[in-house]
Amino acid sequence: MTTWAADELGAANLGDSRLTRRLVSLAERFGASPTASIPGSCADGAEVQGAHRFFEQAHDDRRGLGWQDILSPHIARTEARMAQHPVVLCLQDTTELDFNGQSMDDLGPLSFEAQRGMYLHPTYAVTPDREALGVTDAWMWSREPRDDEGVRPGVKESRRWIEGYERLAETAHRLPDTRLVYVADREADILALMQRAHVLKTPVDWLIRSQHNRSLPDGGKLWETVMASPVVAEIEFTLAPRQGARSRKVHQQLHALRISLPAGHGGERLYVTCLIAREISPPSGVKGIRWCLLTNREAGSVEDLSQWIDWYRARWEIEMYFHVLKNGCRVEALQLGSRSKVELALAIYMVVSWRIARLMRLSRTRPEMKADQVFSREEWQAAYLMKRKVLPKETPSLRDVVRLVAMVGGFMGRKNDGEPGAQTLWQGLERVRTFVEHFDYARGVIGDIKSTDL
Repeated sequence: MTTWAADELGAANLGDSRLTRRLVSLAERFGASPTASIPGSCADGAEVQGAHRFFEQAHDDRRGLGWQDILSPHIARTEARMAQHPVVLCLQDTTELDFNGQSMDDLGPLSFEAQRGMYLHPTYAVTPDREALGVTDAWMWSREPRDDEGVRPGVKESRRWIEGYERLAETAHRLPDTRLVYVADREADILALMQRAHVLKTPVDWLIRSQHNRSLPDGGKLWETVMASPVVAEIEFTLAPRQGARSRKVHQQLHALRISLPAGHGGERLYVTCLIAREISPPSGVKGIRWCLLTNREAGSVEDLSQWIDWYRARWEIEMYFHVLKNGCRVEALQLGSRSKVELALAIYMVVSWRIARLMRLSRTRPEMKADQVFSREEWQAAYLMKRKVLPKETPSLRDVVRLVAMVGGFMGRKNDGEPGAQTLWQGLERVRTFVEHFDYARGVIGDIKSTDL
């Protein structure tokens, strides 16, 4: 049986087929027990030793294995999935990984100079209805400490946003039938990024939340000028629940204006649409939601403006992806002794985290998909047995199985509970895989166990 890990990483060219088999095995183990430590996810001491030998490849004098080698087949698979959609949102953001207190080489300061860790900046591809397609690119780095004058040496970190766009521009040429949209939060509000897209003739659309209230060439400030323009539309949507806040309806007024910015050379200008979405009549005691967005696109209709809001709201998916990576896979607990080893493990966990996020979203966007397209037969049957449900004669739907797996992980599944989230799903996946492994072990030891179901 071909596993999800073999599908996703089996084409890795690591210079030795044994390393590729080990990579696939590690991905399967990490995916089965995402919250466990590396020793805890392995079956025995031999597997633990094999895992550490794999990560030692990062220090091989002949050919140091890099995280790019591990992600390469996943990126290829991601592009193949992207090619199946007319529009793909390419979300970019940065997260810091805190390894403070650990004995590890090549770390650097984080938000506070006393903290030690590293940074991860991926490009995460999703459909407009938020189906997770995978990672297409990433940066990993640690900062240099500030010098005596308070200056931090090394490559300017804002460069990652521009290079991320350039990589997507290269991808766009390989996907001529798919429109790519670069979506980022306020840290990407960099004039040099917009100018670079203009020079490249904007092969990838971009949608960025504005951070800077820029001065306009004809006088005045950007945000005030846009807000002084007429209301062009009103929209309403349901804001998903957040920690400490319930789901609620949001009603916004939209203002949009086409403006010009310097193109970076001569007197040439580049043109940008600024869209401000301002919530009206928010609940008492709740700060109204206000988004100021910049995009290269020109609105042809109110539907275009509403679509841009939906695209920006989808940016939350990369936050959820980081949540799975850091809390579900607990990558900040990795203890491998060097950043280069951590990067190898991190690349594997990035793929594991994508799979968990994808399962959650697929159960919502394609609920009638057959479960055996993403679960093994043993896994979905184990979920039924663990919840004392009668095994169906036909393969059940993905939604039915995801809900059962999440219920194994603590999801209540009551009428008003909605769909399960990532946390109950990763907890359920871990318990289901443990059940399957224990059952297989018992069946192997006790030969007279009778079952035609597993």
